[in-house]
Amino acid sequence: MNVRSNVTSNALALAFGLASLAAAAPATYDIDPAHSAAQFSVRHLMISNVKGEISQIKGTVVYDPENLAATTIEASLDTTTINTREPKRDGHLKSPDFFDVAKFPAITFKSKQVSKANGVIQVKGDLTIRGVTKEVVLTVDGPTPEQKDPWGNARIGASATTKINRADWGLTWNKALEGGGVMVGDEVTITLDLEAVKHKPVVSSASTK
Repeated sequence: MNVRSNVTSNALALAFGLASLAAAAPATYDIDPAHSAAQFSVRHLMISNVKGEISQIKGTVVYDPENLAATTIEASLDTTTINTREPKRDGHLKSPDFFDVAKFPAITFKSKQVSKANGVIQVKGDLTIRGVTKEVVLTVDGPTPEQKDPWGNARIGASATTKINRADWGLTWNKALEGGGVMVGDEVTITLDLEAVKHKPVVSSASTK
């Protein structure tokens, strides 16, 4: 009885242990382009802020709330979808003066470190624009708890912000103003609003006998 009891106890312990490991495993999510976007804001004529959006984002988030060090983020932003609600300005931004979308159709971000301080998640990673890669730090609002959509998909959302100097990535076009200053500011505020869908387990189509 003791041997049988020990075997049973060990089997139960192993089962619970495996279940615990499965529950603690990082979850993989795909960024949903239909519900995600990147906004940017830059000073114009030293008097106002011009805002724009890149509406197509794709990528993957591997999220482990119990071990943020295991969390990774990779994203690609389609620069051909830049929209500032002014066609001539959009055309200029897509030209070699700025993003040169014919040669560099994407801005990419790849995380290197995810940490939490004072309750706020920060993501350090490489931002590549026009083939130039520089390190940035994103401050994250979220992520939200998982929610199920009407089709049974598990989703999470988060926003992230950072500020960059566009000249660091070779975006140096400008014009001097008669009254002093320049047409376009150097500092750019970037905000990412992301919604991501959790991978569903793959169900084997093989029949059982």
